[in-house]
Amino acid sequence: MSAPLRIAVAGAGLIGRRHIELVEASSDCMLAGIADPSPAAKEYAQARNTPWHADHRALLAGEKPDGLIIASPNALHLPVALDCAQAGVPALIEKPVTDTVAAAQRLCAAVKRTGVPMLVGHHRRHNPIIKAARESVASGMLGQLTAVAGLWLLKKPDDYFDVSWRREAGGGPLLINLIHDIDNLRFVCGEITEVQAMTSNKVRGFPVEDTAALLLRFASGALGTVTVSDATPAPWSWELASGENAAYPKQDQPCYIFTGTRGSLSVPNMELWSYKQPPGWHAPLSRETIAPPASDPLAEQLRHFCAVITGREQPLISVEDAMGTLAVVEAVSEAARTGQKISPGHIMEQAA
Repeated sequence: MSAPLRIAVAGAGLIGRRHIELVEASSDCMLAGIADPSPAAKEYAQARNTPWHADHRALLAGEKPDGLIIASPNALHLPVALDCAQAGVPALIEKPVTDTVAAAQRLCAAVKRTGVPMLVGHHRRHNPIIKAARESVASGMLGQLTAVAGLWLLKKPDDYFDVSWRREAGGGPLLINLIHDIDNLRFVCGEITEVQAMTSNKVRGFPVEDTAALLLRFASGALGTVTVSDATPAPWSWELASGENAAYPKQDQPCYIFTGTRGSLSVPNMELWSYKQPPGWHAPLSRETIAPPASDPLAEQLRHFCAVITGREQPLISVEDAMGTLAVVEAVSEAARTGQKISPGHIMEQAA
């Protein structure tokens, strides 16, 4: 049996510590060190008898890990990942891949130049529910995809906004939360080619939005709508409906509906609706439930990362793929600002 891979973590905040716990629990890898300049991170590392470095470059040079998980603030993703590419160390980069599409383009170039594998942490793609939804579309179970409806509706607590940047542009649900749902929709339905958007800050009056409405066009010809608000008591969001994170009380409600010419699927409750006789609105609808196996997508992501490091698997979410999700989110922001239809491809061209 081969020795466990030595995985280090840059950034020991909330998500970084979750990654650390998973590394410590895994039989595939072991914790090689932590890089984070904060005193709290130093104490955290010392309590685990784990090498600590204030700077990720010192960690890469001193610990020589087999892989690095980048869980640092978004603006640091690019420089840390570039240093990993230079050092020949594969990286798992927390979403978003970088803070801008232009930065992601620089990282894509570095990955192509060096050949160092990098995986982006859109971990919901590892969830069996999302995998089953993707298969239902790809297999033709729903027929030709016609329309998609997405909901992200919940109420953030008032003290969430005690942190000043969450009240400013860029701190709202479009850039912080919507990126998860956009990636899910791209993964299940294919590329998004055009977006329109409207936003409102009427509830709180902060410079940042609290509510948004999106219209999407997919390359397949399907159309989609997404409604977003972090100011309403509601069960219709992935966080509350999926049961993926025990911190949120699970609700038996959908947050996505995928409709096609042969059937419709609500997710994550996985109810499939179709006709068992000649179709038409007078005929009774049949309802059945798809039951994907349960697993922890973050743990599966770590297993996959280890397989990427050893060359046994290719990254499920490459830097280039994740850049596509980021381009859609930037297109949504520009569409809301200008009132125009915006293509993610146009965002890519502007950033080049």
